[in-house]
Amino acid sequence: MKLVECVPNFSEGRRPEVLDEIVDAMTTVDGTRLLDKEMDADHNRAVVTIIGEPESVLEAAFRGISKAPMVENSFVLPVPNSPIGTGFALLLSR
Repeated sequence: MKLVECVPNFSEGRRPEVLDEIVDAMTTVDGTRLLDKEMDADHNRAVVTIIGEPESVLEAAFRGISKAPMVENSFVLPVPNSPIGTGFALLLSR
């Protein structure tokens, strides 16, 4: 089994209910597992760490992004997926 880790961060660090909605969307994908989530109200940032099979993690990341509020001065910063084993090459080849 090939695994990748994905660590997106979101401009949402003050409303736990919004982060919960993002995390719920990400963790509904079979083949993914939540490792961690953190919020920083001072910097209005949230970081979510998921792990799983490459295709599942990719789908989970897109689902999380689709739930992130996109308002003025609020955006998702792209954070690269981290390879675990050789799974990263599969995501790059898409």
